[in-house]
Amino acid sequence: EVQLVESGGGLVQAGGSLRLSCVVSGFTGDDYTIGWFRQAPGKEREAGSCFSSADISTYYLDSVNGRFTISDDNAKNTVYLQMNSLKPEDTAIYFCSINTDLRTARPLCEGLVPPDYWGRGTQVTVSS
Repeated sequence: EVQLVESGGGLVQAGGSLRLSCVVSGFTGDDYTIGWFRQAPGKEREAGSCFSSADISTYYLDSVNGRFTISDDNAKNTVYLQMNSLKPEDTAIYFCSINTDLRTARPLCEGLVPPDYWGRGTQVTVSS
């Protein structure tokens, strides 16, 4: 079974940076599409950043575009989310997710195709 474990969350001041990690285990395929979703208190879960190893595509929602960067280290089975210029409105639980059949990033981030598996999340808190 595929498992995703996030780490790297914490408390940071506005304008600061954090790097989240997602270690993927149990996946035996060649390609995958990873999405970093987030859920703020009282709000629905939303996708922010997605990456596909099949076509090396990335996709970002407008709210994080230019500030967040998603990347992967295939040798370590790890996907990263580098978050810069953090804002208080970025405060949320961040979840890593994977779709094992999708071959491009955008549909996952736009909610057109759901993930197959989820991690348990890591808390990010940005103070003003």
